[in-house]
Amino acid sequence: MTDNMNPSPLPADETGFDRILTFSLPARDARGRSVRLGPVLDTILASHDYPPALKHLLAEALVLTALMGGLLKDEGSQLTMQAQTESGIVELLVCDYRDGELRGYVQHDPERFAGLGANPGLSSLFGEGYLAITFDLALGGERYQGIVPLEGDSLSEAVESYFAQSEQVPTLIRTAVKTGPDGCVAAGLLVQHLPEGEEGRERLHVRMDHPEWDHVAILAGSIRHEELIDPALSQEAVIWRLFHEESEVRVEQGRLLTRGCRCTITHFEDVLARFPKEERREMSDEEGIIRVDCAFCSREFEIQD
Repeated sequence: MTDNMNPSPLPADETGFDRILTFSLPARDARGRSVRLGPVLDTILASHDYPPALKHLLAEALVLTALMGGLLKDEGSQLTMQAQTESGIVELLVCDYRDGELRGYVQHDPERFAGLGANPGLSSLFGEGYLAITFDLALGGERYQGIVPLEGDSLSEAVESYFAQSEQVPTLIRTAVKTGPDGCVAAGLLVQHLPEGEEGRERLHVRMDHPEWDHVAILAGSIRHEELIDPALSQEAVIWRLFHEESEVRVEQGRLLTRGCRCTITHFEDVLARFPKEERREMSDEEGIIRVDCAFCSREFEIQD
């Protein structure tokens, strides 16, 4: 994209939802991702009858997963985010991204959740938990993972801590979620500082207070909740509002996003084939059928052993 981009109205056939936008500020050694979820988010949330607070939590988690997944370059690479605790009301939250496909679900204790107020905080939902972020890179088969305490007021703060501690990359994240009778909308912005265009995991001399980064973080941090989710504003227009005074802003349309549950009978047959015959026999009913539930999409599969 171009220098000092001008905002434009959305084309008639473009909703502005379910697409990743990538951008960079070369003069500031900064890169970013923007995303706005709509129909894809509603499809994922409809798989379970979540209470409103858990819909909000999962919507934020899916936005974060899309933002981080948008950093992946190679086909077949996958990003998985998992928040887990041993004694929290939310026992497990897991989302993943691969080649533009998103999926996620929340496992919780309904009885204990019913005793919470309308807007429970992160600590009320998880107690003492942790956040694990895993990158599985298709090229070379490399996998690396960072784990941080599940602290702060939101999942976004925990992800910022992950990048600061595990990746040593100054990172700012803003998210917004709006639920209503017509569905759920969620959006997010991720901006990072990469001095001298450096990429990769090892950054031995990172300055978290670099003046160039301070400048970018102030501009990006000025984004308002309503701007992120305003359907009348394209994502390009949001980026222009934030950075229009910069000498150069490069923007590219990223991937379209879809709900990507990958459960199939073939997949489950392959998994079950790894178990000894005696264990498979214990799993099956009197007709020799093993019933497998997919937590992501709530579908049940009947596998003939």
